[in-house]
Amino acid sequence: MDRGPIFIGGLERSGKSLMRLSLSAHPNLAMTRRTYMWTRFYNRYGNLSQPEHFERCLAAMLRHKPMLVLKPDPERIRREFWQGEPTYARLFALFHEHYAEQLSRPRWGDQLGLVERYADPIFAAYPTAKIVHMIRDPRDRYEAAIPPAQRRSGKVGGATGWWLHSIGLARRNQRRYPDRYKIVRYETLVGQREQTLREVCAFLDEAFVPAMVTLEGATRFESADDDVAGDAPDLGTTPADSSGGTRKAMSQREVAFMQACAGPTMLAFGYGPRPVRFSLGERLLFYAVDFPANLAAMVASRTLNE
Repeated sequence: MDRGPIFIGGLERSGKSLMRLSLSAHPNLAMTRRTYMWTRFYNRYGNLSQPEHFERCLAAMLRHKPMLVLKPDPERIRREFWQGEPTYARLFALFHEHYAEQLSRPRWGDQLGLVERYADPIFAAYPTAKIVHMIRDPRDRYEAAIPPAQRRSGKVGGATGWWLHSIGLARRNQRRYPDRYKIVRYETLVGQREQTLREVCAFLDEAFVPAMVTLEGATRFESADDDVAGDAPDLGTTPADSSGGTRKAMSQREVAFMQACAGPTMLAFGYGPRPVRFSLGERLLFYAVDFPANLAAMVASRTLNE
């Protein structure tokens, strides 16, 4: 039975690394991290059926540091590429298949932020592929992802726009591919690890393995996995506390904007409102300065993603 590749998508600090580590602890799965194949190489070098275009693409990929982690064999890739359909998806698959072979694992997968943008070509290229889309309370994600020193005017507006964009893709993709696309809440993964991972395994047509909970045997990529601290530094912590000690709460005005613009969508995924209390001065600043600046940033982010 061909179970097909696995892709993990979603925004930064939404639990993608924790999900990938959990899956990589499974003896059948070879999971990679941020190869950027789809975002940086897909359809960028022309028709790969022309050898010169293929060679340019392959050369660019081999110069890309995330590819070198996979220890590719260029001559083998060249030889096997011309034995099948000369497409980008096939070229990408060869890198992953060879890496999985090195680990003696039959199935491969990749973690890539916003891979949800590529759901249509991925599912067209790999008929049995599955995508796991990680989502997180946008307030907690913002607190974990954006250092306080970078929270300038408009920042929360941009973050809100990106979250709404990713959630919109999640909903669309799940409607189009109900049996191949699964949305997983970060909070559920941390708070109900075994149950959630059992459900993910059922979705992937794989048997649950207890090591997925403890991460025993998980494949790590050295410093590349430092960001897991923002997902779950201690598997015994609650979601609200699992920020690696770097998280600082949003301001009341930031919370007010995010809830005003994304509140209904947040609530649909179980993220209820936080109480907001303004002084008169803060209220004036919110409506006169914060709201217009953040709204403009949110609209710009949504326009950029159209």
